[in-house]
Amino acid sequence: MASRTQIVCLCEGEKGSIDAVFINRLMRSLKPKWVRPDGNNFVRTTPCGGRKALVKEMPGELRSCLDAGANTTLMVWADCDENCANGEALKSVFWKEAEPKGITKAQFDQIVFVFAKDRLENWIEFLQTGKTDEANEGPRVKHDRDVARAAKKLAEFCKAGKPVGDMPPSLQWSCINWRALVDRMK
Repeated sequence: MASRTQIVCLCEGEKGSIDAVFINRLMRSLKPKWVRPDGNNFVRTTPCGGRKALVKEMPGELRSCLDAGANTTLMVWADCDENCANGEALKSVFWKEAEPKGITKAQFDQIVFVFAKDRLENWIEFLQTGKTDEANEGPRVKHDRDVARAAKKLAEFCKAGKPVGDMPPSLQWSCINWRALVDRMK
């Protein structure tokens, strides 16, 4: 039997950025119960470059996931940056692109949105040190090893299912979206 992707992750980062490393390590560490057994390609990460390209790519990728059926899930990873107040504001930008392309609200609501406030580096800083200020850009991460360790720690938090004190608001918002997917897949 041929393997197939069950989680498709669109992200802003360029090819070779830390986004793909973080996403892949997080998904592989979480090992969601509904994905195929180890050894299959269950995660596909697609760097789209910037937000504009990501927004344009999302409706077509969602349509592909819906056409694949079964438990294929689309995750969209992006940064809110200074021009979006929060995750809900950025989510509405994606909806404005999706609706005219024939995506229904019910279909759109199946997407798992994961939005850092400014940069993924803020989450990594929090996961490494226990604190971060999302009003400022987190320090650049130079080594994939540090990115992978931070993603693995986030997976441990997710698996424990316990509240984590002082978690950045954008990370809390994104975790709520992930938990909604987990509940849907039960």
